[in-house]
Amino acid sequence: MEKRRYGRTNVKLSVIGFGGIIVMNESQEAANRIVAEAIERGINYFDVAPSYGDAEERLGPALEPYRDSVFLACKTLKRTKKEALEELHQSLKRLRTDHFDLYQLHAVSTLDDVNQIFSEGGAIEAFLEAREQGLIKYIGFSAHSEEAALALLDRFDFDSILFPINWVCWFQRGFGPRVVEKAKEKNVAILAIKTLAKRKLKEGEKRKRPKCWYAPVESFDEALMAVRFTLSLPVTAAVSPGYADLLWWMCDAAEMFKPLSEEEMKSIAEKSVGLEPIFPQRR
Repeated sequence: MEKRRYGRTNVKLSVIGFGGIIVMNESQEAANRIVAEAIERGINYFDVAPSYGDAEERLGPALEPYRDSVFLACKTLKRTKKEALEELHQSLKRLRTDHFDLYQLHAVSTLDDVNQIFSEGGAIEAFLEAREQGLIKYIGFSAHSEEAALALLDRFDFDSILFPINWVCWFQRGFGPRVVEKAKEKNVAILAIKTLAKRKLKEGEKRKRPKCWYAPVESFDEALMAVRFTLSLPVTAAVSPGYADLLWWMCDAAEMFKPLSEEEMKSIAEKSVGLEPIFPQRR
């Protein structure tokens, strides 16, 4: 699998990242098998969070034999120094590791979030302390709002962002270009989420895939188109959604990857017409 440089570092990440939510609610045996197959497919970038149910407890043992050769990212929803440090230590224990390669502020959505993170006793203090102690190497954030992402990029010298880079959001709402531009300006690595999202669920529509709160692509051809879109942008890696079959589609798509031509970009823009984007979420 192709590997791309992680921001300003010499670290190279597989262009497809393993979304830890895949192993949530799986048996340990199944988690071990899925992780082993991901490693075999060339994946060296794994991302998880405490908010993904029992995913940390499953991923820790499954990843243990490979820990020295992978890039492990984790996240916290906590916004104070005290709570963020507590959760960091809990995650390290569950994942059976002495450090995270990347630790991220998770799902920053509002300017109030941003202000709390950077206030006295805010979570950023925990990150800086943990980096000094060698518990984390790189500092990043995930965000579901352009406003929050742009504010964070202005407030701190992050190593990476984890942000929705999705064809429907991009073409139907213009959601993403400003963040990509600002991250490029600052030489911050761009990690993508929601690559395979197709549309928002309609009111009352049942989830076909319980771990996806949106309707994902429905065929490999759609997955290939979605992955080619995301990886044609200045993105280091795209993290999979919560199902192994979608991860394997992404791996297959990455192996067939060719940057989109202008004509193909126009064709994808046309295909997005009439689909309800998942971001920005209306308040």
